[in-house]
Amino acid sequence: MQRICSSLARHGHDVLLVGRVLPHSLPLAEQPYRQHRLRCWFTKGKLFYLEFNLRLFFFLLGQHATVWCAIDLDTALPVWLRAKLGKQPFVYDAHELFTEMPEVVARPIVQRVWRLIEQVVVPRATLAYTVGPALAQLFRQRYGRPFEVVRNISRLTETTLPPVPLGAPPEGYILYQGMLNVGRGLEALLDAMPQVAGRLVLCGEGDLSAELRERAAHLGLLASGKVEFKGFVLPEQLREITRQAAVGVMLLEPQGLSYYYSLANKFFDYLHAGIPQILVDFPEYRQLNDQYEVAEIVDLTPASIATALNRLLRDEPSRYQQLASNCRRARLELNWQREEQHLLALYAPLTEPQSTSA
Repeated sequence: MQRICSSLARHGHDVLLVGRVLPHSLPLAEQPYRQHRLRCWFTKGKLFYLEFNLRLFFFLLGQHATVWCAIDLDTALPVWLRAKLGKQPFVYDAHELFTEMPEVVARPIVQRVWRLIEQVVVPRATLAYTVGPALAQLFRQRYGRPFEVVRNISRLTETTLPPVPLGAPPEGYILYQGMLNVGRGLEALLDAMPQVAGRLVLCGEGDLSAELRERAAHLGLLASGKVEFKGFVLPEQLREITRQAAVGVMLLEPQGLSYYYSLANKFFDYLHAGIPQILVDFPEYRQLNDQYEVAEIVDLTPASIATALNRLLRDEPSRYQQLASNCRRARLELNWQREEQHLLALYAPLTEPQSTSA
């Protein structure tokens, strides 16, 4: 959301981003838009979602805006109700297919509740967009309404990167950035690491944080220094950590359509850092890799992951150089400067250039 809010703010809109604070939340960094965090007693489960939606709705009652935007389904109902009360445009920004997330699919009753909310809210959005063409097409088929695409692509901050290494990649590391949650392929990644000629750094936390640390310890990866858990890091730190990596990891398991049709921002973060990555064979990633060839496609098995990582890190320097060179070319086409023009065009009919947005 930082890219979207920053783009809208820099083009004359007064933006307020509302989220929630967690026990491990880092301090808010200064941004060109306003920020507010809600405090909740509950941090997960049904009681959390109920409390958060109620707190969000009553907070929004005290706010004034020209446009109201919900990020994903878990915030959609209170934001839509506030927009309806004010007879103002409601925007639905779907970063995922929430009703098909692994945590939701595994609970049929919970899934039915979220599907009902989706059926009520999404068709009534003034504007709706999502992160990739495959998800947009699925939403169009499900609701018979237009769904635009605004990809979560990194901003081009440097026109040039350091030259591609002539031999094997320098003493960088393998990087995973993102939540440590179910369905991210992290168990298979850790199981592969004893056979990999490199070191793994994980940036993020999640429901599997403790379990993954125990698994890494059991495999001897913590004692040997082959795996490091950095926890949550600030965006500026993460960019530097990504810049220094040799290979990125983007692994998802086919647990629900949301993952299968996803287009994660880490794909573009790795690409913009000029580092090759290993990818699962899902539609959006396959299509982009067929076009730009910036990654190795792998099966979600420790053997396949280890083979691909060793190929890039040690066995085939020419393959690493090819993918790294392709990253440098692709980032000149795939960048937020281009993507934000489409975003601004979508919001233009909803508000005047100097109006207020939230």
